[in-house]
Amino acid sequence: MRASLLLLVPLGLTLAQRPASKPGRFLSLPNAQKCASRPKEFFFQGHNYFYSAHVPQLRNTRVDWLDARNYCREYCMDLVSIETQQENNLVYKLIRDNDVPYIWTSGRLCDFKGCEGRRDLEPKSIYGWFWSANRVKMSPTDRTPAGFNFNPWSQTGHKKLRQPDNAEFEINGTNESCLSVLNNVYNDGIAWHDVACYHEKPFICEDSEELLNYIASTNPGIRL
Repeated sequence: MRASLLLLVPLGLTLAQRPASKPGRFLSLPNAQKCASRPKEFFFQGHNYFYSAHVPQLRNTRVDWLDARNYCREYCMDLVSIETQQENNLVYKLIRDNDVPYIWTSGRLCDFKGCEGRRDLEPKSIYGWFWSANRVKMSPTDRTPAGFNFNPWSQTGHKKLRQPDNAEFEINGTNESCLSVLNNVYNDGIAWHDVACYHEKPFICEDSEELLNYIASTNPGIRL
């Protein structure tokens, strides 16, 4: 059974770290019209996906982690949650085939209000990561996830240490609390990295059953 952090992450909670110049923001609600006409670039195990740069209106969009989530959520989607080896392969193939430098995923460190005092999340760098799109806890970062044949977290980074390493905290005091897939940035191939959430990147969106069900229940007869 997948471990869930559902009670820790209310839908409306703002989870992105950001520079002080950006005010607090919240998760966007889905737009019924956008949900019905959402881009469907590829399909895997019941979910549609799209890469932002392949959608004309988003082609040159580079945004922080929370804004990326909100773009996806307007379409009844969320940032991609890479929960299986097969899904990871699809993401890696898209990155490799299109020479994508990096993308945001829904991966998030549980280091905000509601995560304090949780012994099961300590140390957080190992046990504190989850997929924010569905509030499912990730496998510990220091071992191969169930169903994978390798650990997708990179062996290196800015500090030349295995990821996650929270390297930016030593540079400017900002925690690296969001998960990005980087394409050979550290001569390490395509791999997972912890990154400060304010950085601007393209993104991959994945169908959100929760948001699709919400729009279906509030818009009788809509075709999704």
